Amino acid sequence: MSEKRHTLSVLVENTPGALARIAGLFSGRGFNIDSLCVAETLDPTLSHLTLVTHGDDQIIEQIIKQLRRLVDVYKVVNVTEEGEYVEREMALIKVRAEKENREEIFRICEIFRCKIVDVSPRSYVVEVTGDKNKLEAVIELLKPMGIKEIVRTGTIAMKREKKST
Repeated sequence: MSEKRHTLSVLVENTPGALARIAGLFSGRGFNIDSLCVAETLDPTLSHLTLVTHGDDQIIEQIIKQLRRLVDVYKVVNVTEEGEYVEREMALIKVRAEKENREEIFRICEIFRCKIVDVSPRSYVVEVTGDKNKLEAVIELLKPMGIKEIVRTGTIAMKREKKST
């Protein structure tokens, strides 16, 4: 069996220590968290956690079983295995904006539907949202301009609704 990337959607109590217990479960068993994003839901007593990890089917099954045993966890869904889903990340990229590079930065932003959210005499901060491949493509195109700093969110994901016929 080959290792593959899995996106897990976890509904947890919004209480102190809940995230620490989940992280502890992973570190205690030698599993890696590739990406983690947590935020409060419409119900302020619950948080939605999107976690990206990798492993073969047996390891992922073990991770899910262990997560479901935690007292703070209400629901765990392997979004990757549940059919179609939407997945996004966001990055803020501070890039050198020398006079000779500015037009190229604008073109890249236009092509990839990025936003320039901050301007200074020597740099721009570019906001890009999309899947992992889109973010990596923008980063590769901006590298020759001189990237000064990158900050990325974790992955967020949501199952698509079934389309009626």
